[in-house]
Amino acid sequence: MPANPRPWPTELRLLDAGRLLKVSFENGHAFDLPAEYLRVMSPSAEVQGHSPADRKTIGGKRTVAIMSVDPVGTYAVRLSFDDMHSTGIYTWDYLYELGAGFHQKWPAYITELAGKGLDRDHPGER
Repeated sequence: MPANPRPWPTELRLLDAGRLLKVSFENGHAFDLPAEYLRVMSPSAEVQGHSPADRKTIGGKRTVAIMSVDPVGTYAVRLSFDDMHSTGIYTWDYLYELGAGFHQKWPAYITELAGKGLDRDHPGER
């Protein structure tokens, strides 16, 4: 058995009309992940590109909501957003990474938005 087994989710729950996804793990950690954060950090090729240089910064997603959470095998979920984005596959590891790293990743995203002349309220990408 590995020394640090990967955390396994015990609950995924949509809250606040799909604006928040609560993810609880068997190790006792739980994260409230805003839909906006999940959308702009989507693991899809549309957002991440095919290399780090291709990654897009997406603005205008402050009010986005999650419409559905659908299982993908036993390792992930597909989140469908009300802006019709549904191509990202969020593995348990990635959801855990997003939750554990929120306090670093979110401010970095806000700084990146400003640096590219984008904001949370007006659609755009660069």
